[in-house]
Amino acid sequence: MRRHLLIRLLAVFVLAASSLLAVPAHAEDQTADAFIKQLSSEMLHSIKTDPASQAGHVPAIIALVDARLMPSVNFKRMTASAVGPNWRQMTSEQQNRLQEEFKVLLVRTYAGALSQMGDVSIAVQPLRAAPDDKELLVRTKVKGRGEPIQLDYRLEKTTGEGAGWRIYNLNIMGVWLVETYRSQFAQEINAKGVDGLIAALAERNKSNAKKG
Repeated sequence: MRRHLLIRLLAVFVLAASSLLAVPAHAEDQTADAFIKQLSSEMLHSIKTDPASQAGHVPAIIALVDARLMPSVNFKRMTASAVGPNWRQMTSEQQNRLQEEFKVLLVRTYAGALSQMGDVSIAVQPLRAAPDDKELLVRTKVKGRGEPIQLDYRLEKTTGEGAGWRIYNLNIMGVWLVETYRSQFAQEINAKGVDGLIAALAERNKSNAKKG
């Protein structure tokens, strides 16, 4: 039950992050909690109005997530954090290959869960932050059937082109996404090395693709 709920809430993250490209022109001036509030509003709208998400049309959802989610998340940081110290020992080619396979895994996992979402509301918790903070934790509660569920975001403030807040980790019911994968990746690397991890993810992605 907990695993099923975790997967459903990961789908919430995808919908939230996929709305990042729609932030205002002065997104760099937004506070982190205002950013998440806007994300949540657009997320709920997407859940209720997107026919593909409601119907569970996986190819369409994958295309949507790949086009809108990944450019809006610091995915390199997310992957590097999931790999841990081994990241610095990898070649650029290995890093790129691992990022791509990890991205495919997450996109397909999330896309397959979107059709399971029901009616929910999201409450952003009060935030204490200094104006010059570059990294923040924004806590929210997902309210639906049953008890509210914890859904927290780690954000970083970026500068330059496309400046604004970006998500690089997610906490669901006390379980951080990056740390969860770090444990799995470490086991695979210890057993088969970095190339073994990449091969294992590639094989898993091929298997998932066959299952639709």
